Amino acid sequence: MPVWKSCRCCHNIMRPVRRRIRRHFGHTLSAKRVTIRTHRPWYFQAVLSVGLVLLGAGITYWLMHDGESDTAREKLQQVMQENKALEVKLVGAQRELQVELATNNNLAKELASIHDENLKIKEDLVFYKNMVERKKGR
Repeated sequence: MPVWKSCRCCHNIMRPVRRRIRRHFGHTLSAKRVTIRTHRPWYFQAVLSVGLVLLGAGITYWLMHDGESDTAREKLQQVMQENKALEVKLVGAQRELQVELATNNNLAKELASIHDENLKIKEDLVFYKNMVERKKGR
């Protein structure tokens, strides 16, 4: 209990002050604050939401199917044709590379066999030279 209510002299002094405050502000000091809102039915909000979504979809469709999309499609087709042409060139270059590698391997094998043959011939030459020198030396 507040002190001014327990004391009779304070209570008499505070009474006119309380009256002035109540007249000026009303009973709003003790009352709860209330917010006033307009009530919209749920179906109105649903229709508004669907309408806004459709509006956004329409704007997106309009922007995507503008004249620029036709040029983008043409560019895409052109790039795809260039890509196919480059793929054909790549396949041809890979085939040439395979042929060259096979030729290189064959030449390397031939070179190795010729080198071996050359060594055998040199050995035979040294053998025959030694035979000729022995005959001359006798």
